[in-house]
Amino acid sequence: MQDPTDTAPLDVPSLELSIYLAGEIHSDWRDRFRDLLAGRGIEATFLGPQEDHGLSDDIGEKILGTQPGPRYRDLEGARVNTLRTRVHLRYADLVVACFTDRYRQWNTAADAGQAVAAGIPLVLVRAEEHVHALKELDALADLTVETLEQAAEAVAYITRR
Repeated sequence: MQDPTDTAPLDVPSLELSIYLAGEIHSDWRDRFRDLLAGRGIEATFLGPQEDHGLSDDIGEKILGTQPGPRYRDLEGARVNTLRTRVHLRYADLVVACFTDRYRQWNTAADAGQAVAAGIPLVLVRAEEHVHALKELDALADLTVETLEQAAEAVAYITRR
């Protein structure tokens, strides 16, 4: 029988997770989360939105050429970014959606909703002050935590034997 206190990572190569990191692209939360997992000996493939904000904004025109105005520039950029998101979510075993204390995060909510609709397990990271604003997502998430450390510990638990 397996010792329930054994916290060594699983020796199962197929359990390396692909984790989609949904959230704003302006802060370093993704780097901190990656570091937290690495510190726990967890290897994962990380997927997510384009983290280069300038490229994310410009990609529509970069691919399709100059657009007739700002609305179309944003729309075509959003279409390319949505394509990226949809493809990346298909390869994700888990989505970690992090709502930081900065920025309006409509994209985070949209990505989390897509994950739930696709049946991809969702870990929602949000501060106590956002309980009311995110109550519907909270109800849909597989797990809701308040810190990146808690999210990393949950991922570590998933990969333990």
